[in-house]
Amino acid sequence: MPPPPIPKAAIEAAQKKRSSITPQSAPLSVPVPPVPPESHAENCAAGTEQQGEAKGCQDCPNKETCKANKPDPKAKKLESDAVLACMENVQRKVLVLSGKGGVGKSTVTCQLAYELASRGLSIGVLDVDICGPSAPTMFGVTDRQIHHSRSGWSPVYVKEGLSVVSTAFMLEGGDEAVIWRGPRKNGLIKQFLTQVDWGHLDYLLVDTPPGTSDEHISTVQYLRADGAGVDGAIVVTTPEEVSMADVRKELSFCKKVKCDVVGVVENMAQFKSGVEKVGFRSKGGEDVSEKVKEILEKLPLDPNLLACCENGEGFTEKYGEGGESEEAVSALKAIADELVRALPTRQEE
Repeated sequence: MPPPPIPKAAIEAAQKKRSSITPQSAPLSVPVPPVPPESHAENCAAGTEQQGEAKGCQDCPNKETCKANKPDPKAKKLESDAVLACMENVQRKVLVLSGKGGVGKSTVTCQLAYELASRGLSIGVLDVDICGPSAPTMFGVTDRQIHHSRSGWSPVYVKEGLSVVSTAFMLEGGDEAVIWRGPRKNGLIKQFLTQVDWGHLDYLLVDTPPGTSDEHISTVQYLRADGAGVDGAIVVTTPEEVSMADVRKELSFCKKVKCDVVGVVENMAQFKSGVEKVGFRSKGGEDVSEKVKEILEKLPLDPNLLACCENGEGFTEKYGEGGESEEAVSALKAIADELVRALPTRQEE
């Protein structure tokens, strides 16, 4: 028996409904969350008593959230006092930044620390790359731990005049992953900046993760509490344009948080193969450096430098000047010279 015919009214209703359905090829409209205005980062009152109510907060989409979560003035005062006490004997605080991972930021940080310490300066390295700490490996102190004392956390001493603090010292195993969200990262950075007994330091080099994320913002905000803030930043990049695009963002970050850029270091700028020197065609580092009017140093790709990082050795001390690694040694010394010139300590003044 054939099925009964479909009523005409039902067919017309189905056709009408079908015509109202958006075709699959039609573009989808995804709502975009509001973005703070350009002036917001420079005038942001987050972390202050004016949070959510300052003039710069009026057009910010996070205004009501900030207003509802104002910091307790008493707790803020205690936090500021703790940072001030911890940083009291630290003369200069320098961020080492990079837009991308793998450009050699930690290499520059650790070898710069070795070079400065060899000049008789007291150097501390704070590794705030919480999820990917590498400073202990580059200093050859992976088997060491941070200890508590009456005066606070004691950093690990690589040698006289050179100390380091890193998340890696707190992990049970070297291959253990740190799976933390922002609040836990911020809490650890706060402890680093309020509880470590550094003693007297001429320079504290802060090795940061790539980009401009929670670790960078927290470090800058906490250090502002001591009245001096961050004294300067060194930006590390590689020659290709892909890396340069992110460097420009790092420079923008420094401008917005009012942190002077000491210099742009172009790492792995060239490679010496036999008797010939192979250079990379991109001149992005020079272009970026000219725009910010900062001195650029080119650090060549040197196997001896890589070996020193893996073995926890000071490169400039081991190879000196005039040998097979003369160019890389000269470049690292020039970076140290520029840092000392731009940010002199009382010992250097």
